[in-house]
Amino acid sequence: MYHTWMRFFTPTPAHHRLGLACLGVGLQYGELPTVGPRTLDHHVAVVISAGGGWYLAPDGRRTTVTAPALLWLTPGVPHHYAPDPGAGWDEGFVDFTGPATATYTELGYIEPERPVVALSDASGPRAVIGRMARAARRGNPLLEVETGAAVHELLVALRRARADLAPDGDPVLQGLARDACLPLTVADHAARHGMTPAALRAAVRRGAGCSPKDYLLGIRLGRAKELLAATELPVAAVARRAGYDDPAYFSRLFTRRVGMPPVRFRAQQGRTVPGGWSDQVPDPADPPIIGWAHSTEGRSSTGRTPRRVVAHDHQQQRNR
Repeated sequence: MYHTWMRFFTPTPAHHRLGLACLGVGLQYGELPTVGPRTLDHHVAVVISAGGGWYLAPDGRRTTVTAPALLWLTPGVPHHYAPDPGAGWDEGFVDFTGPATATYTELGYIEPERPVVALSDASGPRAVIGRMARAARRGNPLLEVETGAAVHELLVALRRARADLAPDGDPVLQGLARDACLPLTVADHAARHGMTPAALRAAVRRGAGCSPKDYLLGIRLGRAKELLAATELPVAAVARRAGYDDPAYFSRLFTRRVGMPPVRFRAQQGRTVPGGWSDQVPDPADPPIIGWAHSTEGRSSTGRTPRRVVAHDHQQQRNR
């Protein structure tokens, strides 16, 4: 016995231009029938959350599938798979396409060369697929945009759930982020981690989908933007704090990567606050809010006193 629920969609050309378009979503469990051999013209992510089975590659290699696991079905690549007879498995699948698939593949989020991926926990990806299934109700006017946006979320959830990657980032990446603004070369960073430059490149590519140089540059430019927006430090001082001794080189690099010089970025984004910005990330479940204080004088027609009270202001003061 098995149970299957699925919906398929036909996004418009405009929805495809959003980058990713969802073509279908399904939830099924039990002794499901064998799939294939077949070849598709789009991507499918099959998330196995319970049970086990097998996957047969085009070259005849048979791989055992043990939950939690992910099957990547990629365009033009034949595939053939099934759950074990007598036991079955629990799966959720999402069919998708779009020009952004090439970039996600380049960044390592989609792995055509690794069709069977072990997961540490399938609950995150399955939760996203569940939300997509709920969005697939008949008559949902936001269907194509809602499910397309969820495909992006699913790819991130699958990346976090991979058994070979730490959910919160590789320790090497954490170390690079900590030391990014120090005046160190990639070779220097590799030595600090007891690695060769080649090993560091492989680790960063696996964990972040880019080179160490690009990973460090992103962090440095992010820090420079924060300083330009939140302080009145001269550009030369911002450059030094971001790890660049040559302000002219920093300005050229910033302009090339950001699309505008540092002084223009500051003019557009400057948010200098007396006392500085808080370093504390607001709790989404309990964010700072603007309320209304009540008094017997000066009330408006709504009965509220036109005086703002910002909750958590004492926390912000402590963190400045």
